Amino acid sequence: MGIAANESIQESLEEIWYLKEISFKPDADVPPRRYKIITQNYNGPCSFIAICNILILKEQIQILPFERSSVSYDYLSRLVAEYLLTTCPDVDTSAALTIMPATRKGMDLNPLFTGSTLFRPAGQGGELKLFEQAGIQLVHGWLVDPSSPEHDVLSRTEDYDSSVNLIVEADHVTKGHLVVSDDTQIAQADGPSRLDSTYNLTLEEQRKVEDALAIRSFIGSSPSQLTYYGLFTLASELEGGALVALFRNSHLCVLYKSPGDEGALYTLVTDQVFLHESSVVWERLEDVDGGWSTFVDSDFVRSSPAGGDYAGHTAESALAALEHQTDAMTLEERTDAALARQLQAEEDEHSRALYARRAREQEDKERAEREREHAARQRAIDAAVRPKKKTDCIIM
Repeated sequence: MGIAANESIQESLEEIWYLKEISFKPDADVPPRRYKIITQNYNGPCSFIAICNILILKEQIQILPFERSSVSYDYLSRLVAEYLLTTCPDVDTSAALTIMPATRKGMDLNPLFTGSTLFRPAGQGGELKLFEQAGIQLVHGWLVDPSSPEHDVLSRTEDYDSSVNLIVEADHVTKGHLVVSDDTQIAQADGPSRLDSTYNLTLEEQRKVEDALAIRSFIGSSPSQLTYYGLFTLASELEGGALVALFRNSHLCVLYKSPGDEGALYTLVTDQVFLHESSVVWERLEDVDGGWSTFVDSDFVRSSPAGGDYAGHTAESALAALEHQTDAMTLEERTDAALARQLQAEEDEHSRALYARRAREQEDKERAEREREHAARQRAIDAAVRPKKKTDCIIM
């Protein structure tokens, strides 16, 4: 009973999220307005948070009072439910409302590799109904280039689940060698005759294995679930000022296309690490793996976060605070303070490294759990796809 109570308390704590104040122009012709967005803790539900933040920035829901510093899932779920029931009075919202609690743990989204707005519904289709009835466009950039050699097979399998199923079937045909051995490398190098002689396949089975190899090549080359063709497609298809939900890297995030000629793509920064960094609001989406991405502020100007002891301060206020503290110190105190700041900086760096290591460890643990739950299916996915593990924020 005590363990159950502790787990309940822990779950309640994990479903309370801090709010961050930002400015945003909901329309190019109006001045910036202040909004409170929801930040995400380590295992926060990115799906539900993304949905709520889009509705907040589109002024469909409002967190009151504005001065509050945190919010709970119960409070937000009531806001979203009331919004759905009010805006869709003559529509059956039962599927969307039923799936909403599940967004705390993840969503079953199955993208098609042939269109940025195409997703295959799962189960009762509640996930897609939730977006549709909330007026939120769901997009992804995991698209196959029509000029690529994988386009032919992916235009036939179309979606992620069907493509992975084909890999599993081909692995069965090759008696488990497609995924776990290097024989497929030989097969790719030596051509169809090698496939036939090695595994004694029929023409139909040989075609299935060849298709599986092409699919594996595509999925393995796009581990972030975003391709450059998909990135260019999003940039060209979205209208300026659009706020949409982007499926990427097994997560959902808020994607915004700036108005005007530039039309750059930005994702909303909701990591709780940046809660007090007012200059970090958006991250520019410039490449598929985030290597060129930069943080910008509410005016979409490249940001320079203070960090450390002065996180959340502007440059002027941080300098003023430091000068005020220094003026009141003796020489010995100033020396001690300098040493303390150095140690704090080292501790901050250590904490960031520890956070990253724990995140990797958690990812490994959750990946192992998924493999136990879906052994046959995950064997193909782990080797061919290498998806993100099933955290509270995972979407598959």
